[in-house]
Amino acid sequence: MLGMSRRTILGAAIVTLLSGVVGATAAQAGNMRIAFGDLPGIESIQTLAAIERAKERGVNVDLIILNDEDLAAQAIVGGQADVGIGAPYTLIQKAGVPIRIFAQISTLRFFPVVNSEVYKTWEDLNGQDIAVQARGSGTEAVMLLMAKNHGISYGTVSYVPGSEVRRNALIQGTIKASIVDAANRRALEAEAPGKFIVLPVENLSASDEALFATEAYLQSGAADVDILVEELLATAREITDNPAVAVELRKKYNLLPELGAEADAEITAYYTETAEAGALALNGGGADAAADDFAFFSLAGQIEGDVASLKVEDFWDLAPLDRAVAKLGAR
Repeated sequence: MLGMSRRTILGAAIVTLLSGVVGATAAQAGNMRIAFGDLPGIESIQTLAAIERAKERGVNVDLIILNDEDLAAQAIVGGQADVGIGAPYTLIQKAGVPIRIFAQISTLRFFPVVNSEVYKTWEDLNGQDIAVQARGSGTEAVMLLMAKNHGISYGTVSYVPGSEVRRNALIQGTIKASIVDAANRRALEAEAPGKFIVLPVENLSASDEALFATEAYLQSGAADVDILVEELLATAREITDNPAVAVELRKKYNLLPELGAEADAEITAYYTETAEAGALALNGGGADAAADDFAFFSLAGQIEGDVASLKVEDFWDLAPLDRAVAKLGAR
């Protein structure tokens, strides 16, 4: 198991601490301030390891943990962070600050889960309450798209950051319908066999997490951005080739120590499944990922306008990826 109580306590402590010091962090010396809009879990090992490797190459990274993608986006808009992690398509269309995605980390692999004692199908969720990660998140987009596809509408949509937090709420019965990542889907199946049903979802290839920043930072911090992108791609490729590398990286950099050594088997299983699904972006996404994202987020109602009229350059800055792929080679 993943040490739920320890992780929740740790996450709450970090968020409480950072809620008072994000402004102070902005004043500290450092090449790159990264706003992470989630509580890190085993699905974050690739990103966390890439950050550690960037540090080894001289990038002085301040990692700001915020348990909400909205807060991470706001930190970029407000100048309190340089790089954000998420899929901020709605923000890019609506914010006055020119923000661009510059690398895809992973594609969506979320699993809508319902308590089988209450619901059996998508249609059963008509008018019912659900819980997702955050406003504008990939989890919300998946659930909105499925509602549209099945001709239903939800009751209250609650925002509950942390896939593991939502998993625990499902186990406790405080949430009856939600959406979780692969690791927590596996945990639900192990902890409560037969209690939950994973509702079917059509194939998705849209971005789950991506790196984004203002155009100004992508120019002024280009050297640091290039290092981060190179390490992100290198780490994704290594883990995809050999999922056990994720455990090696965790040990090397002491990542997520609060989960304990017992999490290693789950980490290997998670990244084996992720590698088989091709969910890590080996070339960082780019124009092809943008096209997939336009289709998905438009259907989900998070991007406005005709998909055919949307321009990659209005949402992405491809230059960092182009430089990284030219250096590392394409996969």
